[in-house]
Amino acid sequence: MERTDVDQRTYIMIKPDAVARGLVGRIVQRFEDTGLHFERLEYSVVTAEQAAANYMEHVGKPFYAGLIDYITSGPVVKMVLVGPDAVAVCRKLMGATNPRDAAPGTIRGDFGLIMDANVVHGSDSPESAEREIRIFF
Repeated sequence: MERTDVDQRTYIMIKPDAVARGLVGRIVQRFEDTGLHFERLEYSVVTAEQAAANYMEHVGKPFYAGLIDYITSGPVVKMVLVGPDAVAVCRKLMGATNPRDAAPGTIRGDFGLIMDANVVHGSDSPESAEREIRIFF
């Protein structure tokens, strides 16, 4: 599918907890159902360098080391999705960052267990998306 001028790219990562729980197919299906299309999709392990680059704004915070350990602890599924308002569409589909606050019917509301393992990451702006795509692809 060709990109148009109104299309936007976003970065999505299915995190290690969701991969370990066998949720990849169900989560990918939810993104497909939005009508957005995949530009890239890859199964891999996040390197320490990628994790450090992605979470650099959290350096020095008490949770930083645990965040790096978690995101590099196992395989993830990295995706670039493209379509109109892709960032907003995906953020709405994912639900609130804390699964306890996420509405039923959202990915985190249906599959998330705790804040520290909240199933999926998605870019919060088109600028963040482009930065994250450069880091992970």
